[in-house]
Amino acid sequence: MRRSSCIARRRSKTAGWSASLRSKDKQVAYEKLAQPLTLTRGPSWKNRFMLAPLTNQQSHDDGTLSDDEYNWLVARAKGGFGMVMTAAAHVQRVGQGFVGQIGAFADEHLDGLSRLADGIRENGAVSSVQLHHAGSRSDKAVVAHPVSASDVEAAGARGLSTDEVQRLRDDFVAAAVRAEKAGFDGVEVHGAHGYILAEFLSPEINRREDRYGGSPENRARLVLEIIDGIRASCGAQFQLGLRVSPERFGQKLLEIRSLIADVMAGGKLDYVDLSLWDVRKVANDPEGEGRPLIDWFMDLPRGGTQLGVAGKIFGADDCAWALEKGCNFVAIGRGAILRHDFPKRVLADAEYTSPPLPVTEQHLIDEALSPTFVHYMKNWKGFVAEPA
Repeated sequence: MRRSSCIARRRSKTAGWSASLRSKDKQVAYEKLAQPLTLTRGPSWKNRFMLAPLTNQQSHDDGTLSDDEYNWLVARAKGGFGMVMTAAAHVQRVGQGFVGQIGAFADEHLDGLSRLADGIRENGAVSSVQLHHAGSRSDKAVVAHPVSASDVEAAGARGLSTDEVQRLRDDFVAAAVRAEKAGFDGVEVHGAHGYILAEFLSPEINRREDRYGGSPENRARLVLEIIDGIRASCGAQFQLGLRVSPERFGQKLLEIRSLIADVMAGGKLDYVDLSLWDVRKVANDPEGEGRPLIDWFMDLPRGGTQLGVAGKIFGADDCAWALEKGCNFVAIGRGAILRHDFPKRVLADAEYTSPPLPVTEQHLIDEALSPTFVHYMKNWKGFVAEPA
């Protein structure tokens, strides 16, 4: 189905309350979007909008920051996001996922990261680097011999040795220290979307027989050790988040629910970023019993951990709906590509929706995407209009 049709259907389904905000709860949820979000550590976010980490292929081949990537991210800080997160930044050279990926695996990245942290802060947003290793999903154009939790024959990936797993853990921690040195307010550990940490979590992909495989507790060990290592190595006010996805790529819904429950109860994270593909979808996993996917997580005790969601959040209706369901914040992806000032538009208009698709190349360039990023977005069917 074309993305424009999806947005149109969503508008139809939700317009009933957006026009009048007739429910008191929905009115409260909409107004809450403008309220600051106080986290256990670090600076408060000025509102409940986080820029989702978005692949854009704009940086240099060595992982250093380009002007194009700087401009794209700083424009979102100017556009009113409470927190601006980088695209996935690889923590090892062999962990690169795609061409033009920003890096955090070497000190040569520090100058660019420092410039970016300064630019985001100067424009009123809290800043974060998403820490990433692509695992078996590395593009063969950039990593000829990828690695994973176990051998993945279809991808030509080999399983890491125990020593290499511990090196991977240490490199995630070192990248977090590097981000803090550069001036970022925090980092997010990318444990979603089938990349290497998700591969460790998956009982289908992870067939290890050491302490990092087997039981759900062992498969989660690497993620938990990374969290512990960052907490031990970074400052007391350094913000730390975790992104997970509870479906696809071999994930088991109830195992991810249990992991999120444990990390929120443990108090070492400031937030969990839950990538749901579509915040309104019903669970695909048979364990989900036809229940809306979001509902499997809203009832978990959070302690001081904030919980946010991402997935087809295209306008004010979707944002307020997510907060009414019990989320603390929303992570905006394609809505932020379409409008750099998505938060300002939502807060000014309870009926705001993203522009219908497809949009022109010039529209995206006007929203601070480079021609490289625009070309990448053509991979999303129906997103960019064909030239007349």
